[in-house]
Amino acid sequence: MELHVDQGQEGENACQYRAMACFVLQGSKRVSFSDKVLRYEAGHYLVSALDLPLMGQVYSDARRRPYVALTLVLDPVLLNELILSMPAPRDGKSSEFGLSTAPMTRELEDVLARALALMDRPQDIPVLAPLVERELLYRLLSGPHGTLLRQIASAKGPLPKVRKAIGWIGQNFNRPIKIDDVGAACGMSRASLNRSFREITGLSPLQYQKQLRLLEARRLLIGGEHNVSGAAFSVGYESSSQFSRDYLRHFEVSPSQDLRRATHVNSGP
Repeated sequence: MELHVDQGQEGENACQYRAMACFVLQGSKRVSFSDKVLRYEAGHYLVSALDLPLMGQVYSDARRRPYVALTLVLDPVLLNELILSMPAPRDGKSSEFGLSTAPMTRELEDVLARALALMDRPQDIPVLAPLVERELLYRLLSGPHGTLLRQIASAKGPLPKVRKAIGWIGQNFNRPIKIDDVGAACGMSRASLNRSFREITGLSPLQYQKQLRLLEARRLLIGGEHNVSGAAFSVGYESSSQFSRDYLRHFEVSPSQDLRRATHVNSGP
């Protein structure tokens, strides 16, 4: 079971979401991707069906307690095992977009409380963690995201193919790509790929590639691994000036500003 406690600091940051569920225990969080913006707070959770590069902003709650959340990486194999043992849902409707939020039920909160308690009893984790994970996924499948989660585990429909396309782009993001090559990798025509990719992610495949490049470039700059031109060329840009324009447009701060900030932090007082 991949379950992580997230205690984020306030401020906007670029982040790479995986296929996962994120449960907010304190504070709130806003995530934006393309023109979609979702905000969810304590007592709510988010399900991401895809690996998505997002901009995230965390907030303390009204009593100034820090943001705290639990994230569970979704296991398609385990999801499929549970789906096969459950009756088909009556309502097959689900958001086509790969991100969705909902309030937590009492049953979900009970499972999360037991998951947190396990962290204080490491000797119990090997036996009890798999049971807790199965129950947590069962509660998610029984809730409003059941259809979306079933699509994650299924080999049918556009979502699994878009997931394959995202994986292929992720492996090739720093070199020029052709839509026909992406389509061949996931078994879709150019028209079907463009339509389904935009419906599920809000972006075209090439726009998605650009966001991956910018996210990786920011990681390189903040980590002090490259200067601006080095980061640009490392992620596949041929023009440092075009990179700087795209970076400023996406992050609302120039790459040189991020580099100076990182240099100041790394140099210490």
